[in-house]
Amino acid sequence: MQAYRALSTLFGRLRALGDAAGILGWDAQTIMPTGSAEGRAEQLAVLRGLRHDLLVAPATADLLAEAEAERGTLRPWECANLREMRRAHATALPGDLVVAESKATSRAEMAWRTARASSDFTILEPHLADVLRLQREVAAAKGAALGLAPYDAMLDQFDPGLRLARIEPLFAELRREIPALIAAARERQAGDEVLPMAGPFATAAQKSLGETMMRTLGFDFERGRLDTSLHPFCGGATGDVRITTRYHEGDFTRSLMGVLHETGHALYEQGRPAQWVAQPVGEARGMVMHESQSLLIEMQACRTREFLSFLTPHLVETFGRDDPAFAPDNLHRLYTRVEPGLIRVDADEVTYPAHILLRFDLERAMIDGDLAVADLPGAFDAGMRELLGVAVPDDARGCLQDIHWPSGAWGYFPTYTLGAVAAAQLFAAATTAEPSILPGLAEGDFTALVGWLRREVHAKGSLLSTDELLTEATGRPLRLDAYLAHLHRRYGGTVH
Repeated sequence: MQAYRALSTLFGRLRALGDAAGILGWDAQTIMPTGSAEGRAEQLAVLRGLRHDLLVAPATADLLAEAEAERGTLRPWECANLREMRRAHATALPGDLVVAESKATSRAEMAWRTARASSDFTILEPHLADVLRLQREVAAAKGAALGLAPYDAMLDQFDPGLRLARIEPLFAELRREIPALIAAARERQAGDEVLPMAGPFATAAQKSLGETMMRTLGFDFERGRLDTSLHPFCGGATGDVRITTRYHEGDFTRSLMGVLHETGHALYEQGRPAQWVAQPVGEARGMVMHESQSLLIEMQACRTREFLSFLTPHLVETFGRDDPAFAPDNLHRLYTRVEPGLIRVDADEVTYPAHILLRFDLERAMIDGDLAVADLPGAFDAGMRELLGVAVPDDARGCLQDIHWPSGAWGYFPTYTLGAVAAAQLFAAATTAEPSILPGLAEGDFTALVGWLRREVHAKGSLLSTDELLTEATGRPLRLDAYLAHLHRRYGGTVH
């Protein structure tokens, strides 16, 4: 097993370099001075270049070939780790493309911040065009290595094995189901009175509330932290999980759900198998499963009546007043209100898939050359009108609201909705297997739920494919039925 052990040491070094880049990336999105952007782009490019050079070195290819000859002596986890090592090596990009992509996305991210603040897409346009050009090269290179079409290659880098042919029938069914479900939910809720939140809610108090809820869920503050950023995210490094949210002093409800969402991601990262945490097989099993964990916590668990009844006294204590708007029934009406809106991250779970369908359509069109970057704002507005009946008033609330495309995350958006589908499937299985989960949420006790997720998802890393993992946990691969049943049960309508 000498070759396999040498590869394990090498991939541990690769993980360390990736972690260093992760912390620098977190810093760039939270506290880095804006004037440091060019230097940070160079630093990240160097780190990613060093990582690439180690991965594609001739010695690495030799070790992989030698390790294949040792397969008979490897245990199942080691065989899976070797499989993930081979995949990483096979899909490695040319070194100059790695550096060019890193610099382009770093510059585009900083341009995006300026453009969004100014609500002016023209500031981002040339940078985004450069990122798109390079993403096409990335997709072509990865596609050639894997025998995939460009968009499939983009999907695969975020969820190994995910293909357009798998997504299209699921999304086609959602296109048919969602409009009627939105209409039914809005009709059902038409007479509901929702008391508004009467701010101000001090940012410091909101952060304290968020940290309390993170501890309630089981977040380990010895291995992570909460900060503020323009776009909420979970990042950092192995053993140092950084999550962020953004605050609005007039309304705490969005920032709180942002914290709960990102805590779901963080619990996955903090729960990965300790023995394999520095190896490819110890990584999370793609972004469908990662998004399933955040959406299971935020949407499935933390919008239940049980959890919201637990939340109410914490709101009274945190904000120092017994506001009728804090009552569990009002919180439930507020957090399950269905109303088409402009902002994806603030969308309710019924209209949310429409936001993803739009981005899915637009990024495919740009990759295929059917939509010019300059025409993106108009296409975004047209799609919002068609799918949600909402007109986009400005770029900031339109195509500039997400950082994904400037950061190079093309092929990522579908994993949000697929993650929501997986979350419903997992939560249904968990609450069936562990009847104490829902009563526990009413007491702020997430032990049963998180314990089930630790066993069935987190501790398995990348040992299994997404469908294999779901089948072991729920008895079947990814399907829409549990998700649609959940939406109809919570919001009304007929299950088809």
